[in-house]
Amino acid sequence: MFQEKELAETTLHSIGDAVMTVDIAGNVDYTNPVTEQMTGWGATNAQGLPLQQVLDILDEKTRKQIEPVVVPGAPDGPIVNIPRHSILRHRDGNEFIIEAATSAIRDRAGRAIGSILVFRDVTQAHLLAQQLTWQATHDPLTGLVNRRDFEHSLAQLLESAKTHGKHHALLYIDLDQFKVVNDTCGHVAGDELLRQLATILGQRLRGTDVLARLGGDEFGVLLESCPAEQAPRIANNLLDAVRDFRFIWLDKVFEVGLSIGLVVIDSESRDVMGILSAADEACYTAKDNGRNRVHVYRSDDRELVQRRGEMRWIARIGSALEEKRFRLFYQTISPLAGPSADAYYEILLRMLDEEGNIVPPMAFIPAAERYRMMPSIDRWVIRNLFNTQGPSLRNHVDQNGVAVRPLCAVNLSGTSISDDAFRDFVQDQIAIHRIPPAAICFEITETAAITNLNKASRFMHELKDIGCRFALDDFGTGMSSFAYLKHLPVDFLKIDGSFVSDMAHDPVDFALVEAINRIGHVLGIHTVAESAESEDILSKLRDLGVDYVQGNAIHVPELLLKFPEQYGPAVRTIPTSG
Repeated sequence: MFQEKELAETTLHSIGDAVMTVDIAGNVDYTNPVTEQMTGWGATNAQGLPLQQVLDILDEKTRKQIEPVVVPGAPDGPIVNIPRHSILRHRDGNEFIIEAATSAIRDRAGRAIGSILVFRDVTQAHLLAQQLTWQATHDPLTGLVNRRDFEHSLAQLLESAKTHGKHHALLYIDLDQFKVVNDTCGHVAGDELLRQLATILGQRLRGTDVLARLGGDEFGVLLESCPAEQAPRIANNLLDAVRDFRFIWLDKVFEVGLSIGLVVIDSESRDVMGILSAADEACYTAKDNGRNRVHVYRSDDRELVQRRGEMRWIARIGSALEEKRFRLFYQTISPLAGPSADAYYEILLRMLDEEGNIVPPMAFIPAAERYRMMPSIDRWVIRNLFNTQGPSLRNHVDQNGVAVRPLCAVNLSGTSISDDAFRDFVQDQIAIHRIPPAAICFEITETAAITNLNKASRFMHELKDIGCRFALDDFGTGMSSFAYLKHLPVDFLKIDGSFVSDMAHDPVDFALVEAINRIGHVLGIHTVAESAESEDILSKLRDLGVDYVQGNAIHVPELLLKFPEQYGPAVRTIPTSG
């Protein structure tokens, strides 16, 4: 018996887990060396002591004290009441997360005479699991919860709203001017800005609120148990906090702002994706209305209904591109000086719906511009124009048999002219199809030119250097200064039709047309009046000395199959300005 006992103790001393045995009364009978390492109690000191004196156990989640005692009435005999996962505190204060198991000890007759407790240190494995869980649910840059965990929390709030009638709110936040910081100072500065803003936003929220980084420069906030009238106040507090903030990077100081979309979560709310979509729509409406403001979502909101309609257009535009349902039309731009001057054409884009009907351009172009689909459309126009009309653009004969080149005006979006890759695309297409650059006039709206002045100027100068021409479209709608005109190589100034259409009866519109025409001529730029729809207007434009007119009364747009045989005098007589 002595040899068997010695063999058992040697075995227990050798294993890597902590092992303790207690008698039926709960007093320590035996501990192995691993137990001493984890508790601080040696075998001699611990023997005979109550188990709760040797083991200092805390609940893993609540950290409340647990007194381990022997439970005699268990089905399999007396066991120690220690949860499977607990915290064991060493006598010196160090803590271990343990995984414990207990069972009864029986004599040869099957009588329960005590319990054995086996536990192991799983601290590292537990910390690793916590780290992996944290990484799966948090944004590594800001430390905020990520989109996945945010959506999980949103689902819980939605369930409480539907089940218990509670009211919550969601804030969808987009940073204004973040791109300026990134482009000016680099991504390191942008990352630091996001970290600082995460701290500022968190300081203005309640303890129960959830702040998340949803991606890029977008944040989300869940306001739990928040009445509908209180949510806008919290959102505006966030606006004020960021409005007062200044981001300093090296020698530069930046102001940033927020655009916030707010959605109330109640029993009428649809689902998680529906709430997020509504908040996103409200956020973009806040941006469209001037940024740095809160827009509260309402299902009957006219602006949101318009945005929803635009979003539906995106799928239709994509289908039209794939199914080749775009068509090129053209409209003549006629000289007012008489037949000795040269006419030229503006290329117009039309889309066919699924039944083959023409869709008005203003039905789909605003959506394409808002959702950055215009570069794809612009590429389609240039590729198809050059491919189908290449021979005419290279060599065209007028009514007198003289070889001339028609001048085609092609509209470009602000997004396209800001893209260096698009400029390269244009030059490649000109070379591939052997298009004379002088036969192409690119039209850029005044608003796009001003908004992207540096990139627009670079785009225009580089294509101007190879012979292309340029027109500034819709001129007058965004004019705050004529100064920038001196820096852009513009050949044609197109006076916006909203001034031209009523100039015969409105002296203010007449004066604006007169001023734009005079400035254009002083700068050596040809002027074009859009929406010239009546003889009265034509007469007044002629008196002012406007160079060209365009409108349905002069020429209704036609499908471009090939350029007309009767083209007019040679375009070569139109001098290049700038």
